[in-house]
Amino acid sequence: MDTYDVKKRHKELYSPSSTEFAVVDVPEFRYLAVDGRGDPNTSAAYAHALEALYGVAYTLKFASKKTLGRDFVIAPLEGLWRADDPAVFTARLKDSWDWTMLISQPDWITEDMVDAAVGTVAKKKKDNPALANLRLLTLNEGTCVQILHIGSYDDEAPTLHRLHHHYLPEHGLTFNGDHHEIYLSDPRRTAPAKLRTILRQPVRSA
Repeated sequence: MDTYDVKKRHKELYSPSSTEFAVVDVPEFRYLAVDGRGDPNTSAAYAHALEALYGVAYTLKFASKKTLGRDFVIAPLEGLWRADDPAVFTARLKDSWDWTMLISQPDWITEDMVDAAVGTVAKKKKDNPALANLRLLTLNEGTCVQILHIGSYDDEAPTLHRLHHHYLPEHGLTFNGDHHEIYLSDPRRTAPAKLRTILRQPVRSA
């Protein structure tokens, strides 16, 4: 049985340089998604979102393997981050952040399968309100600029400042979607200085 792994299937999107920005074409992906707002370090909604996403993702993995004979590696956690003023990201004003947390899914995972998995998880996690808002999201970001950040999440600000105020204007580009982060490291098991996070920004001609 072949095991689908989005990081291997789309290696060019999940292994960027840590020194230079790169322009990439991101195709359509589907994700398990939960929306929320606030500081991810302190928000109960954020903790509920992650619990719901991983619970449903693993339930789908086991169901797919059992009923379809198709297995896949659980993809890394990803997040779309937005605010009325992008400056809140470089200033790290986390209470002002709106977010959508994501886990990529193979294209054979259907909405009916997601609904069934949510129902299964809800029987065990009846007190998790995020399950009621979990959905299958299709995202087509197209042209993006990305770079690999190594270090603490709170140390992303200089790289984002360089992207927003130097790279984009110097290349005639502007924002065309939410700030996107892909978390390649498990923060529970990795020292902050060694965390690996892809910073991705959909762009268009200015």
